[in-house]
Parts: sequence; structure tokens; C-alpha cells
Amino acid sequence: MKLKLKSEDKRLQRVAKDSWYKKGIALETILYSGNIFCRHIRKGSAVLELSPAEGAMTGLLLKRTKDLTVVEGAPEFCKILRKNYPNLKIERSLFENFEPSRRYDAIVMGHVLEHVVDPGLILERAAKWLTKNGKIMAAVPNAWSVHRAAAVIMKLIPSVYHLNESDLHHGHRRVFDPKSLRATFESAGLSVDVMGGYWLKPVSNAQIESSWTPLMLKAFMRLGEKHPDIAAEIYIISSRRRGP
Repeated sequence: MKLKLKSEDKRLQRVAKDSWYKKGIALETILYSGNIFCRHIRKGSAVLELSPAEGAMTGLLLKRTKDLTVVEGAPEFCKILRKNYPNLKIERSLFENFEPSRRYDAIVMGHVLEHVVDPGLILERAAKWLTKNGKIMAAVPNAWSVHRAAAVIMKLIPSVYHLNESDLHHGHRRVFDPKSLRATFESAGLSVDVMGGYWLKPVSNAQIESSWTPLMLKAFMRLGEKHPDIAAEIYIISSRRRGP
């Protein structure tokens, strides 16, 4: 499946033109997931980051390894990345079209699978880019999050799987739950080594940003790790499935 870059250009440019990834709570969640991923990345590993946007997580990854390549489809984000990380290896490409010349020990997908046309295809392709013991690590928003369930009760959204205003602004195509995320990885021939969550989010970002302290935010990020099924964000650390 090859996609013409022009067919996605308008979509990518719209997201990049008014990006919320480095604003408020969004930035905090990216950094928290980056720290979780770094727990599973050996120092000095060959790492591939898909869709770094402005590079909020990229800085964390560079502290683990200098052998980092990023793949980004939005031209505006590529410009920002080149400015902020002049020595970074940057590939401008859709993931469906990307053809690496090497293999990687870790492939990082921070908020990628909810955006793409076919998540299973992306995972199948990425699995071929791994070294023998390489890992794919991905994080996505969770449909079962407390704040989504509360919104349904208050009749603000019809279902926890409904794409809300924030989802649409970010260019999301779907909302995963823990079962569907696991099934997508397993259908792509990957073993789920670790599955978890972070960020127990009871109310909207705007309400949190207006009154919460940094200590409160940190506590609820950690609470999500204790209650992953209802956390706002879920993640998987996976590897290629071994034969019998």
C-alpha cells in the first residue's frame, strides 16, 4: 500500500499549522510516555521515532542514544526539527512509503496509530525494520478513560469511541481501547511484552490547566500506571513473534 504524499499533505499541514502537541497537558503526556519508553530502550541503541512533530519526545530519546532517526510527513514539522536538532537524521515520508536502509533496536510510535489509515499495516511494516531483539513501542489515547466515560454520562458525547473536538483537531481517525490495541498488535504478528497506561484524567484539559498544581498532575500521571484500563493513555511494548 503506497500513498501519494499529496493526498495527505493538506491533512498534515492543517495539524502542523495549529499544533497543540507542545501546549499544556498535551506536552506533559508526551514527556511522560517518552520516559516510559526510555525504560525499555538500552543506551546507545539504534532508534527510529515515527511522527515526532515538533520533537517534544525527541529530546528525551537523544538522551538515551545519539543513533536516532525520525520520520515525519509534515513539512512544517520537519523545518522545526531541523532548527531544533541540526544533527538529527530526519526523513520526510509517510510511514506507508518509508523504506529504511537499516534495522532498528527500538521503533517509537508516540500517538501514531490513531492517525494513520491502516494501523495494522504500519505495524506489519515496522516489524520488518526491527533487529532480532528489537521492540516496537506505541502509545495512544484510551477510549475507556475516566473522562470519556464521564462525558458520556453527562451526554456531552454519544460514546467513548466518539471523536471529540480535540481528536478531530489532532487529526485522529479512531480511538483505541485496551482490547482493540492489543488485537491490532497481535494481528500484525507481534507479541505484546508489556501493556500499561498512564494519566488518570478525571476532567477536561481546560479544567485541569486552570486549577491543578504540578504536584497534582504528576500524581495523576502515576495513578494511570496503577489503573491502566481507565487511564487516558495506554501503551504497548512489543516484539516480533517467535516461531514454535
